[in-house]
Amino acid sequence: MERIKLLIEQKIFGVCSFIGERIGIAPSTVRLYFIYTTFISVSSPIIIYLVMAFWLNLKKYISSHRNPTLE
Repeated sequence: MERIKLLIEQKIFGVCSFIGERIGIAPSTVRLYFIYTTFISVSSPIIIYLVMAFWLNLKKYISSHRNPTLE
């Protein structure tokens, strides 16, 4: 069970972890808020989550492929 939790928290996009670190609250709390707001507002937080996941992956891609000789 602990391996599954670690996989979900670290490998799957990392949006809630990123938001939790920036705000200073636990990532599990951020996940719960995403779940609650998804049920209340009929899937708009899912769209926001996916946009943020794309943005974070793009940010990681750019930072990992940046060439220091061009700067």
